Amino acid sequence: MRLDKYLKVSRLIKRRTVANEACDAGRIVVNGNVAKASLNVKVDDVIEIHFGTREVKVKVTSIQETVKKEEAKDMYEEL
Repeated sequence: MRLDKYLKVSRLIKRRTVANEACDAGRIVVNGNVAKASLNVKVDDVIEIHFGTREVKVKVTSIQETVKKEEAKDMYEEL
């Protein structure tokens, strides 16, 4: 699954366009490398998101095309 879509489906970022913009600005890092929106996300990847002064670091635990809001947190584990 594409990185921008994963961020939206897992609800780490609200909209796919916002996820795209964050990738273009270099604020998303996957496994230590600055990532493009088209990067394929796999289970066990570590994603770091830089929101201004706040930083979120998560590990991908599952990949699903659609998920309910309550189950979105099951797609990753915070580090």
